[in-house]
Amino acid sequence: MANTKEIKNRMKSVQDTQKITNAMYLIASTKLRKAKAELDKTRPYFYELRAEVRGMFGKGSVTSHYFTEKDLTDKPIGVLVVTADKGLAGAYNSNILKEAVKLIGDNPNNKLYVVGEVGRQYFMQRGIAIEKSFLYTAQNPTLQRARDIVKVLLMKYLSGEIGEIHIIYTDMVNSLISEPIVKRLVPFKKSDFDDVDAADYENLEFLPDMNSVLDTIMPSCLTGYVYSALVNSFCAEQNARMSAMNAANDNAQKLLDELSVEYNRVRQAAITQEITEVSAGAKAQKRKRMKEAANS
Repeated sequence: MANTKEIKNRMKSVQDTQKITNAMYLIASTKLRKAKAELDKTRPYFYELRAEVRGMFGKGSVTSHYFTEKDLTDKPIGVLVVTADKGLAGAYNSNILKEAVKLIGDNPNNKLYVVGEVGRQYFMQRGIAIEKSFLYTAQNPTLQRARDIVKVLLMKYLSGEIGEIHIIYTDMVNSLISEPIVKRLVPFKKSDFDDVDAADYENLEFLPDMNSVLDTIMPSCLTGYVYSALVNSFCAEQNARMSAMNAANDNAQKLLDELSVEYNRVRQAAITQEITEVSAGAKAQKRKRMKEAANS
């Protein structure tokens, strides 16, 4: 059985760990609030862009276009995987990586694009080829980084190197639920824009034609979706880290309570042992004095 000094050292170690997990919880909550505020600032603009696209479809002037549905089954697909830069976030990274392996596993020719150090290390350790790794941190999603990602992916798509662009990220449904999302960005379906109210183009004319306007709008729409995916993933990561750190705090407190009980038990046992030894010593001295008195 451990002595009181060993138990106190163990309690000190747990308390130090608890301070770290509590600090990580507070940091994650601050980052989460900041990221959600940034996303709310840009969301209306991209919502209106999507409404513009749906309005074009509603007018029926969009003919065959390389951003719309087409048969490219013979081409590899490009897969953008958004992970975190570090762990300590529960099952956040593992859920995304499972979906990525499932999607690219059927076709080794698929092109893999990765955001996040965890994803990079995971695929490198397993010998899975990465077409391009975006070497900036996933901890600071910005609109410019989303533009850079879309520029690279569209260049591959328009050149015919890949037939589709998919994105795998984590969507934070609410503070308790986050789920991995697998979404095809292009070629897109008209139904992809059913979640927005169509703009009214009844009396508008497009020059030179609506397809040319779509050429300009669609990269911005894709940028908005990728940016939203980056921020949603970041929010989901921080939310998962908050949950993990909260669970760690609870476990640390439970362990401290158990150690406190054990400490009190060991201390009481030590006190009882000392009292027993003193009592036994006193009795021995008493018997000795009584024996000496009897002999004298």
